[in-house]
Amino acid sequence: MDAETARRQVLESARALFGERGVQAVGMDAVRTASGVSLKRLYQLFPSKEILVEEVLRRRDQAVRKGIAAHAQATGADTPYDRVLDVFDYLADWFAQPGFRGCVFINAFGELGGTSDGVTDIARTHKAALRDHFADLAAQLGAPDATADHLALLANGAMAVAGINGSPDAAHQARDAARILLDAATGPAPRT
Repeated sequence: MDAETARRQVLESARALFGERGVQAVGMDAVRTASGVSLKRLYQLFPSKEILVEEVLRRRDQAVRKGIAAHAQATGADTPYDRVLDVFDYLADWFAQPGFRGCVFINAFGELGGTSDGVTDIARTHKAALRDHFADLAAQLGAPDATADHLALLANGAMAVAGINGSPDAAHQARDAARILLDAATGPAPRT
């Protein structure tokens, strides 16, 4: 197996295992077994578990960013108002996926944030990007600056609650709250 295929298999296996069991509960032997990549090759690709965890998080960050944009395009959410609400629809779809166990960034930070600067930095960067996405849309709507913080809080709260409850209901409730927040900040959007 070539290096790129091995790398991809290791990252996918690690992502799945970390999501199912948590980061600390998964050893490199489990990643080796799940990926089918030899332990020697695994350590050539990722010299430490921390490096592997950080790369899994970086890849997930990119996937989420692309996923939010693709979801808005697929659903036809073309106004800033609709694109804000579509983030919560994206979350509902994600929360409804089999095996959903919460936000990997929140979970990884909870496990390792006190001991891993890399995990802390990646989690904070990811959460700042979501807030910045909301800030861009809120600015287009002429909403106050704090609106982005409130929307990010709703989204992240929904992620935490959905991970615990195992239900997409938190995304629907957060969407309803986001609509109220947007209407209060900007006036109701025209309904078509």
